[in-house]
Amino acid sequence: MIVNVDGGARGNPGPAAIGIVIRDGEGNVLQDLGETIGEATNNVAEYKALIRGIEMAKELGADELQIHGDSELVVKQMLGQYKVKHPDMKPLHAQAREALGGVEWTISHVRREQNADADALVNQALDALS
Repeated sequence: MIVNVDGGARGNPGPAAIGIVIRDGEGNVLQDLGETIGEATNNVAEYKALIRGIEMAKELGADELQIHGDSELVVKQMLGQYKVKHPDMKPLHAQAREALGGVEWTISHVRREQNADADALVNQALDALS
């Protein structure tokens, strides 16, 4: 399954939301989600989107995940290319790694334009707050 994830906050921290789009190998949308998560930073929102996206895909029976996100920080931390230094990020990073247990996975950084569906879900959720 292909999992596109995005998270964002208006203000940093500020009202935050996550967006997730899960597709099958042919590109058909199996499930999507856009929801607010309260007050958070952009990076916390990105991690929460990643964790929820993994959980959703596993609930759909995925045993192989191709994860795409537009947060270079989160992707490189998950790949071990960047250290997780911030104390707020360490438990989220550990939770994401734990969620990936039992599945084959890859994660890649994509440009925002290539993550437009997940980004739109974030913005729709945040727009609904106003």
